[in-house]
Amino acid sequence: MPTLVMKFGGTSVATLDRIRRAAKRVGREVANGYDVIVIVSAMSGETNKLVGFVEETGSFYDAREYDAVVSSGENVTAGLMALTLQEMDVPARSWQGWQVPLLTTSAHASARIEEIPTDNINGKFAEGMRVAVVAGFQGISPEGRITTLGRGGSDTTAVAFAAAFGAERCDIYTDVDGVYTTDPRITSKARKLDKISFEEMLELASLGAKVLQTRSVELAMRYNVRLRVLSSFEEMSDNAGTLVCAEEDIMESNVVAGVAYSREEAKMTLQSVEDRPGIAAAIFGPLAEAGVNVDMIVQNISDGGMTDMTFSCPVGEVARAEKAMADAKAAGDIGFAGLVADTDVAKVSIVGIGMRSHAGVAAKMFQTLRDEGVNIKVITTSEIKVSVLIDRKYMELAVQALHDAFGLEKAA
Repeated sequence: MPTLVMKFGGTSVATLDRIRRAAKRVGREVANGYDVIVIVSAMSGETNKLVGFVEETGSFYDAREYDAVVSSGENVTAGLMALTLQEMDVPARSWQGWQVPLLTTSAHASARIEEIPTDNINGKFAEGMRVAVVAGFQGISPEGRITTLGRGGSDTTAVAFAAAFGAERCDIYTDVDGVYTTDPRITSKARKLDKISFEEMLELASLGAKVLQTRSVELAMRYNVRLRVLSSFEEMSDNAGTLVCAEEDIMESNVVAGVAYSREEAKMTLQSVEDRPGIAAAIFGPLAEAGVNVDMIVQNISDGGMTDMTFSCPVGEVARAEKAMADAKAAGDIGFAGLVADTDVAKVSIVGIGMRSHAGVAAKMFQTLRDEGVNIKVITTSEIKVSVLIDRKYMELAVQALHDAFGLEKAA
C-alpha cells in the first residue's frame, strides 16, 4: 500500500478530545488505502514544563539526562494516539525513537538524523499494522542514549520518515490552515498560498515565519518530499492547506511570494577595527564558538585605514556576543575602539523565486519604505530575497506597506 506521513503538532494533540479528532483524520486516510506513519509532538506546553523541571535541578545539568526527560512528552502522546486508534478498530502501535530505530549523532539536545532503517516498521505493516505512531523529536545515539533533535524537531522527524519510506506526501497538521503571504495578525489582506516552492519556504522559515522548522524544509527540498501544511481544526478537503513542492510544480506565481519579519533582532557594530587579512575570521570565529547566530554582515572602511564591522544577531544573544568580543580583545586577537549594540531593530524581508527574472524588485522595496518614512540601517540580498534592518517601531508599517506594494493579496 502507498505510505502517507501525518505529523500532529502540540496544539493538535493538546487534549484527549484533540487526539481523538486527529485520530479520525488518520482513520480516514487508512480507509483511503494508505499505510500511515503518524509523527506526534508532546501535548502543548508539556515540553516547556519538562525543560523547566530539568533547569530547576541545577545550571550545569547532564545533556544526556536532559534528553531522557524532555523526550518523554512525545512518548505519552504516541501511546495515547495508538490507544485511541485501537479503540476505533484501526490496527496501530506506538514507536519510540530507539524502537524504530531513528539513528542520530551524539549531539544531545541538537542531534542530527543519520539514518532511519525501515525494516522494523515495514515488517509490522506486512503483518497487518496500518498505523505506526512514532514519537517525534527523538532518536538514539551511537552510544545507545536517547537524543533529541532540538525545538521543532518533530517536523524534521516527519520529513525524514517521508523520505526514508518513500511516502506519497507528508502532511503537517498545526493550528494554522496553511502558509500565508505574511502574518495575518499584521495585515488582514494576508492571503493563504495554495502552493509555495521549497526555496521560498526555506527563506521564509529562516527569516522568521514560524509555520515550519527550517531543518525540515531543508530536508524536504533535498529529498523532494512534498509537504502539505494544514490545520487540524478545519474540515478535510483535497485543496486544504498549502503544498510545499518543487518550483517546477508551480505553474504561475507572484514575483514576491511573501513578506517575513523577525522582531527580536539586534544590530552590533565593532568600531575602528584594523583592516587586515583575517580580521573577519578573528571576529566571527569567536562569535561562532560562543553560539551567536550571526545573520547580516556589513563592513565599512573608516578613517586611517580602519574598518567598522556591523552584524545582526538575535537580541537574546547580545550579551554572549559582547563577552566573546571582549575576550577576543583581551587575548589580543582583535582590537577595536568600541562595540555599539542597538537592540531596538527588526528585520523585514521579501521572498520570491520570481525575483530571479524580474529587475527592480529591490528598488521597489526601498522606494516603498522611503515613501513611508522608514530608514534602512542594513541591507542583505540573495537570489530570491531582500532583507533590511529597520527601527522596530516601524516593523508592522513596513510589512503592511510592502504587502500592498507587491500586490500580495492577489493570486498570480
